[in-house]
Amino acid sequence: MIPVRGFEGKTVAVFGLARTGLAAARALLAGGAEVAVWDERAQGLAAAQAEGLEIVDLSVAEWSRFDALMLSPGVPLTHPEPHWTVRKARQAGVEILGDIELFARTVNLAPAHKRPRIVAITGTNGKSTTTALVGHLCAQAGRDTRVGGNIGVGVLDLPDMHGGAVYVLELSSYQLDLTSSLKPDVAILLNISPDHLDRHGGMEGYVAAKRRILMNQDHGDTAVIGVDDPWGQRLCTEVTASNRRTIVPVSASKAIGRGVYALQGVLYDATGDRAVQVADLNRARSLPGRHNWQNAAAAYAAVRGLGAPASEIAEGLLSFPGLAHRMETVGHIRGVRFVNDSKATNSDAARQALSSYPKVYWIAGGRAKDGGIDALSDLFPRIERAYLIGEAAGEFAKTLEGRAPFVKCLDLRAAVAQAFADAQASGQGGVVLLSPACASFDQFEDFEARGEAFRSAVVALADTVAAGA
Repeated sequence: MIPVRGFEGKTVAVFGLARTGLAAARALLAGGAEVAVWDERAQGLAAAQAEGLEIVDLSVAEWSRFDALMLSPGVPLTHPEPHWTVRKARQAGVEILGDIELFARTVNLAPAHKRPRIVAITGTNGKSTTTALVGHLCAQAGRDTRVGGNIGVGVLDLPDMHGGAVYVLELSSYQLDLTSSLKPDVAILLNISPDHLDRHGGMEGYVAAKRRILMNQDHGDTAVIGVDDPWGQRLCTEVTASNRRTIVPVSASKAIGRGVYALQGVLYDATGDRAVQVADLNRARSLPGRHNWQNAAAAYAAVRGLGAPASEIAEGLLSFPGLAHRMETVGHIRGVRFVNDSKATNSDAARQALSSYPKVYWIAGGRAKDGGIDALSDLFPRIERAYLIGEAAGEFAKTLEGRAPFVKCLDLRAAVAQAFADAQASGQGGVVLLSPACASFDQFEDFEARGEAFRSAVVALADTVAAGA
């Protein structure tokens, strides 16, 4: 745990008692603050009670007693409309912040010799893989590495800081909206495409949230920016004009005059006088496809920014074991491969997986994002058949009608069984791909739960097939 500094003797209201809120409450207490916690879910209140936290109904509390509101990132700050806790806090002049901001202030208050290095990573797609990859590369280089934030462990639940530590943090747009003083040694902005627009009031608000990862950097810091999309190109130009830090553009679609890029899977470092070949990513089994080449280019640039030798990073890229729920092979049954890409919660992420396989039996659906799967129409010829689940099944069926064969399935397990049966009947095997292009919240707690349900369905199917052999 990282005890939060700067709130000694102050009272902080904490709303939202899932992983982030509970970790923040514990860390605030450890740092000498008083906390008053509340949640609208009985499950959250029960968890807080089990830990002995002071439960205060914030809907009827006197807000003048609070010095700050620690808001969990899943709670709306501005759109579609501010949450009632946000309105109450603003009316009372109470500061609103998130767990990343608590971490940032604690780092800023630490003596210089105890401050860790920070690599902060955001983007619409690929940030979890890149975060895990940077963590792997730092650990391979012998650094005391802690990986968390929006992936795995909440930042305040990570081990306490010291001057030799490296914190590798995945940051969502929700977390960045609540962050004002984070100053990462290396910031990575991978890519930007429409996502979570309902929470940011449109594309400009979403881009502004992502850009916050760069706002406090200065001389000696490094900004790694993907330039394979128009928004990234624009931000890179703007940040370069400010000329306050080292800028490293990265691409997986073109050679660039200065930066790091990958062409046909070969990674090049062009940050010096000439482009130097670094690694053949086609040999990295856990980094298939152009989107992963961009992730690898960004991770390489980041860890070089921390001072690691290029040769060590190249070795680490090839030994990366991969990330659960992101193009993760979870089984083979009679020539059929099962790939778990549950992390693909929007169409852009699903595009990355669909582009990687010439012939797929595609499981898709859940709670649809804006635009649905219309943008994937150029990949429909790769779909042998689609198996539609969840709330989006009807909408996706209309999009696929006459363009790709599909069937509506009751649930994920039924989709797995039907997809396997069709792949077997083809006589040519193939890939059964869970890449939903949707949020999971209609049927599952999160994308991890959805991915584990897919894995369990594959295991159960393998047992059934073996028993009948």
